[in-house]
Amino acid sequence: MRIIVAAIGRLKKGPETELCERYAKRATQTGRALGLKAVEIIEIRESRADEAMKRMLEESIALANVIPQGAAVILLDVKGDALDSAALATQLSAWRENNRAAIVFIIGGADGLAASLRDKATLRLSFGAVTWPHQLVRVMLLEQLYRATTILTGHPYHRG
Repeated sequence: MRIIVAAIGRLKKGPETELCERYAKRATQTGRALGLKAVEIIEIRESRADEAMKRMLEESIALANVIPQGAAVILLDVKGDALDSAALATQLSAWRENNRAAIVFIIGGADGLAASLRDKATLRLSFGAVTWPHQLVRVMLLEQLYRATTILTGHPYHRG
């Protein structure tokens, strides 16, 4: 099963990029025992449109175009469900057992996501009610994917 993180914007070189690479590599290595393929990160260029609605629509279309057929689509959404790490691991396991071709995590742009993309969501996932910078959301998501793989493989990384 493929795991894809699709995000609006590109990370510049720096500590956030290093952490993303580290957690993606760890999740990939640990996930192999579960039949997971490498964690793929797809960066979508931010729209340059003048109007917020047009930017949102263009970015949502670009994100929708990277979703494989039959994938579980998870939107990072402040109004989504706040799952703990064990619940996220359980959900990943269920998608794997149901033979999902891929799991796609979507991190939208500053203007949000179009309703047409929100309607495709299998799950809306929240990292709390506060607003996080997109760079940190990506780091936190990749860390949670690594943590989920360690939970499912019985690795001692997750102790809570």
